[in-house]
Amino acid sequence: MKQIFFIILLLSFQFSEAQENQKYQKISYFQLQDVQLLDSDFKNAMNLDKSYILSLNPDRLLSPYLKEAGLISKASNYPNWESTGLDGHIGGHYLSALSLMYASTGDSKIKEKLDYVIDELERCQNASGNGYISGVPNGKAIWKEISEGNIRSSLFGLNDRWVPLYNIHKIYSGLRDAYWYTDSKKAKKMLIKLTDWMIATTSKLSRNQIQTLLISEHGGLNEVFADVYNITGDKKYIKLAKDFSQDTVLDPLLEKKDVLTGMHANTQIPKVIGFKRIADITNDQNWNQATDLFWQNVVHKRSVAIGGNSVSEHFNPITDFSGMMKSVEGPETCNTYNMLKLSKDLFATSGSSSYMDYYEKALYNHILSTQHDEKGGFVYFTPMRPGHYRVYSQPETSFWCCVGSGLENHGKYGELIFAHTEKDLLVNLFIPSKLNWKEKNVTVTQINHFPESSETKLIFNLKNKSKFNLKLRIPEWTNSSEVKILINNKEYPINKDQDGYSNINRTWKNGDVVVMQLPMHLSAEQLPDGSDYYAFKYGPIVLAAKYGTENQKGLFADDSRGGHIAHGIQIPLNDIPVIVGKSSSVLEHIKKENTQGLKFKLDGLYPKDKFKDGLELVPFNRIQAERYIIYWPQADEDKIEELMTLKTKEEQELRKLESITEDKIALGEQQPESDHFFKSQESSAGYFEDRHFRDAKGWFSYEMRNKNKQAKYLYLAYFDTNKNRVLNIDVNGKNVVSRTLEGAFGTKIQQLILEIPQSEFNIEKLTVTIKAKNEKNTAKIIELRLLNQSFNP
Repeated sequence: MKQIFFIILLLSFQFSEAQENQKYQKISYFQLQDVQLLDSDFKNAMNLDKSYILSLNPDRLLSPYLKEAGLISKASNYPNWESTGLDGHIGGHYLSALSLMYASTGDSKIKEKLDYVIDELERCQNASGNGYISGVPNGKAIWKEISEGNIRSSLFGLNDRWVPLYNIHKIYSGLRDAYWYTDSKKAKKMLIKLTDWMIATTSKLSRNQIQTLLISEHGGLNEVFADVYNITGDKKYIKLAKDFSQDTVLDPLLEKKDVLTGMHANTQIPKVIGFKRIADITNDQNWNQATDLFWQNVVHKRSVAIGGNSVSEHFNPITDFSGMMKSVEGPETCNTYNMLKLSKDLFATSGSSSYMDYYEKALYNHILSTQHDEKGGFVYFTPMRPGHYRVYSQPETSFWCCVGSGLENHGKYGELIFAHTEKDLLVNLFIPSKLNWKEKNVTVTQINHFPESSETKLIFNLKNKSKFNLKLRIPEWTNSSEVKILINNKEYPINKDQDGYSNINRTWKNGDVVVMQLPMHLSAEQLPDGSDYYAFKYGPIVLAAKYGTENQKGLFADDSRGGHIAHGIQIPLNDIPVIVGKSSSVLEHIKKENTQGLKFKLDGLYPKDKFKDGLELVPFNRIQAERYIIYWPQADEDKIEELMTLKTKEEQELRKLESITEDKIALGEQQPESDHFFKSQESSAGYFEDRHFRDAKGWFSYEMRNKNKQAKYLYLAYFDTNKNRVLNIDVNGKNVVSRTLEGAFGTKIQQLILEIPQSEFNIEKLTVTIKAKNEKNTAKIIELRLLNQSFNP
């Protein structure tokens, strides 16, 4: 009897905790099953994504899991990242994508694949015997080492594996999503077993040792462990979530410090989502404020007009976006995927429309633009460099992280169109859709041609009259004094609240129609650093110019490690048209054309003879497989010649080096190093003078590509800031330099050209090894290149 009483008391306590968590949440979301997309660009994108998902072979994605479980795989791994160290990560995303797509469409073919994947993963878990499921190659060996306290952690490595914690996070998320979105009890059971396995694996580790683990990229493990607590009510899981929250990221946020510059962007965002989940569960206002501070920083100081952020995957300095304008590795899709998740969580406890303003901006202009609208395929980098282009994945060749998040992105467009409280129905996004609000026996159909038409119509279908408050978002891109709301053709006064919503509290009846008119205007958005680059928007829609289809090398990606990067010819920045005139009058250069659809003409461009007819601007999300310009340089008329002379000189210097480069690596940056099969002993990455570098007490090496067998020189850029550092470098085991540095050049970047031994000229892969010597650390190396001819740095 006492046991029964204790169990009842425990369940009651856990239920009361769950109730407290619900009280903290201000807004609730409808299930994806309750929101049906109607004809629009979003529905088209969802259907294309569904075709891509169905084209994938689940047995190839499951192969890494079967191998790790000691079972016979039914097919070979897919290539690319799925067979070069990150084996299995797409399988986790795939499980999430199947769950989201089935919830959104109810398609039986998707459900068949979903059930099959879960059943196969259950076989793997049963074969492991201890709850473990993973595709990490030879993973059991490293988890054993880790459980015994033998931890060798770096930014993107852990015990000689490529980010295994990040990898395993994907299968945690996939199982959670299968339970959340499709109510798979089997997935729930497997998720809990897998979480118990992590508890057992780390049970003998101190918190400091776990923090050492977290040096390596680990996705949002703290988030998913918090979700397991929400699912079970068992406190051991919220403890695990807190243990897996990285102090070096959280502590500066709690102290209201911005230390993001130079950090790998998408490594940080999932951690912060986890901080937010934990804050909501524990009602920790300090953690909640820390996550909001992060969001404000990234959205307002580090994001560009499309809502994306990062250059070459890293947060750039908030005072200098020049790298963004020069790089072909612009905002990464995964970053925005995660920023939308964070925005969703922040909105749930705040209700402020500011989160929806960002969500809409990023959804329309980044996420929707990252899938080819005819052939399918997902985008990794969206360059902001004027005149460049994007690369699209292919189902049989491309298995990058942004393919994984891409599979998910286009299957959940219905998640935030509507939301609710007990007494409110919120309309957040103006996407054609049909809502089934089961609790109120209300169906709401939203019809529009947004953004071509600036109004949306809501049609209510009710069996019985029902009283509730309708909250209509007044977006930041419109003038609220111009907004009109009509109920059954009668104008209704705008009643805007502090959260940015207009309220209509009334008893609704069948057939009621609400029309909301949202006048759209042209606006210009300057780069966050205040430099002279401007993007144009119409309402929330970013406009861009098509700029040709020539020389788009690798437009549809192959299976190479760098196939996600648009390696084609870069149009010199001094050849890009410039808006001539004062910065205060850039909007005067753009006019809406008197044609169907959203088309605009941009004039007043330099050089005048080349662009006398101006250029046409259209919504960026409708430009596919073409070069484009989003950001336009601007210069006063009396300074244009000086500006172009400077740009020409910069371009000539840059292109001189690029034209003779066979391969290059930016050291200290995750993807370039991973793509070149980085290995090391006692080395570390750092950030100094706005540049990443790597140095070592031991050694580090890369496998560089000499595909054309024309490389004759090794170029390196480095810092000579410290005495008694060494340059000691081998190429394929043959020493090419060995010298001691004296720290004579301070913060000035040094360049050096070294001859490669003739015996290595005709070898396609050159292993470059940088080694410490005589107990002296290596120099801080910034960049390595293979050159086919020498030049004078």
